[in-house]
Amino acid sequence: MSQHHGSYDEEKPPAKKAAGFQPSLKGRALRLLSQREHSRHELERKLAPHEQAPGELAKALNELQARDFINDDRAIESVVHRRAGKWGAARVKQELAAKGLSGEAVAEALAGLRDTELSRAQEVWRKKFGCPPADPHERMRQIRFLITRGFAAEVVRRVVRGCEDE
Repeated sequence: MSQHHGSYDEEKPPAKKAAGFQPSLKGRALRLLSQREHSRHELERKLAPHEQAPGELAKALNELQARDFINDDRAIESVVHRRAGKWGAARVKQELAAKGLSGEAVAEALAGLRDTELSRAQEVWRKKFGCPPADPHERMRQIRFLITRGFAAEVVRRVVRGCEDE
């Protein structure tokens, strides 16, 4: 008969969630921030349902902001870095606004995106299509694709017209 090491009846330590463990608001915020940069506005929206006492969330976020865990400039840079290769300035602006980010830093980031909009649109077009449209239907499909990615209409016209000239 073989020896059995361990038993199914042995007690295992309970999982934290099963034991009723609830992370603090600061702990929840840090977990979110460890995944990616978040704006203060995003954290307020995501953590509000977990606030148990009025002012508790604001206090936790103020502490994290004072220690530079929450930094809206970094959140802007993060969005621009993640999205600029695939999206136009209009779509990036929309995402920044949804995250509650605005102001001078956003305006500067968007100005930088507009400076490179044509080359980024050309790269997105090249990766997706790679060859000029064969007919007007295909041309409109390519235009719609680039417009929905947030590229300016004039830039889209130049990209699609430029590929047809090649």
